[in-house]
Amino acid sequence: MGRLTSVDVCSGAGGLALGLERAGFDPVLLLDNKPVACETLRRNRPSWNVLKMDLLEFNPIAHRETHNVDLLSAGLPRVKSSATTKRVETDLELRLLEATIVAARAIQPKTLLIENVPELAASPDFEEVRSHVQNELDHLGYKFHWFVVNAADFGVPQDRKQGVLVALKNRFFDRFQAPTPTVTRHVTVGEALLPSMSARGWTGAAEWAAQANRVAPTLVGGSDNRGGADLGLTGTKRAWAQMGINGAALSDEVPGLDGIQESDSSDSPLKKLTVEQTAVLQSFPSDWIFAGKKTARYRQIGHASPPPVGEALGRAIAEALRD
Repeated sequence: MGRLTSVDVCSGAGGLALGLERAGFDPVLLLDNKPVACETLRRNRPSWNVLKMDLLEFNPIAHRETHNVDLLSAGLPRVKSSATTKRVETDLELRLLEATIVAARAIQPKTLLIENVPELAASPDFEEVRSHVQNELDHLGYKFHWFVVNAADFGVPQDRKQGVLVALKNRFFDRFQAPTPTVTRHVTVGEALLPSMSARGWTGAAEWAAQANRVAPTLVGGSDNRGGADLGLTGTKRAWAQMGINGAALSDEVPGLDGIQESDSSDSPLKKLTVEQTAVLQSFPSDWIFAGKKTARYRQIGHASPPPVGEALGRAIAEALRD
């Protein structure tokens, strides 16, 4: 059996789609409502059919190429962990989840993959949401698995737990096995970033890398309506500081020979990461181009699904379809 076909919605910077491509899926359509994300996708894969549209307005019937694909995938905006089932009708993130199920009804893919926060897969707060999804998928002839994966278990230098729904048409369900870790030892921040930290000759790079001896906290892209690029809330910034990183902002360059970052006027001995380094922490390939200015690029990276996780999920789904 050759390459498989997919439709990817809420594609963002393409982390999930890139991982699925590595696993053997070629997208017939990718959809996102942000112009900068669509530009990123087109720059990296000019052959991909990218549609700028809100998922809530998407009508698969008007796009016949999407019908009966092997996989419908969705890296949906993160459902708030404090959300309750009473917000289903008004919360945008949950409405996008519902819209994905509606798209599955029209597309009739063999499999459906939804990636989101781990609470969506396991928290009692979302029991009613999961029950609603189950009822809809049962009606459409799917069986499904909810489970949680950690990107660190797939070689990503980051503690990033992801809630996953994989739904398969009944005849494929028993063939699916959730992916197992691909690494026996987690990659540390120091290991991942030493090449870039030493690129301008910083003499303290090796010493810094030795004490940055753990995986990164979860990268967050932040809200489009809030401020500039930083690495997260106060507790997350403290964790970064323990690894010698100033999480309050990003730098335009890596340290020079004497450890100085010219764009950093904070007088802090801690180093700031560059946008390119955050992409390394998400395990994007070095030649993946992110469109937009610094904050827009970082938000795309922080919101993305790490490609190695998408690849592992894609391989598990492909094995079920091809068995």
